[in-house]
Amino acid sequence: MSEDGHEFGFGPGPETWAQGAAILSAGLAREARIWAEAAAALRAAAQPVPGTEGDLRRARLARAEAEEAALRAALALSAAGGLDGDAAASAQRIAEAAKRAGVPPLLLLPLLRAAALSPVTDDAAARIAAGALAQAILSRLEG
Repeated sequence: MSEDGHEFGFGPGPETWAQGAAILSAGLAREARIWAEAAAALRAAAQPVPGTEGDLRRARLARAEAEEAALRAALALSAAGGLDGDAAASAQRIAEAAKRAGVPPLLLLPLLRAAALSPVTDDAAARIAAGALAQAILSRLEG
């Protein structure tokens, strides 16, 4: 029997897997936007208020957290662009993006989980495919 169950006429078809990948990609793009907004807010918080001395430790911490949030945004956006219906190829592209950024691929696990849990569609089959694809990618990244 094939892995996707098509020998017996059940299971998601190629178009459903593609829709699932698109749902995950859109979810990762939303996560990227959230992290980018957080990075911008942290950068703004690190700026000294005119007329005050400011807290240098607080500013340094805010800048460091802003850099971390910007990195997560960039990784989420990179991962969103590398998704397709093939879990192995998608996991490989995600791992390569993380390696280029100098971080472990496991940093993307929470972002993938969040993207899989927040699909914006009423297509049940595509939501199921998105969840299954995310789980397959996560398994490959963890293992």
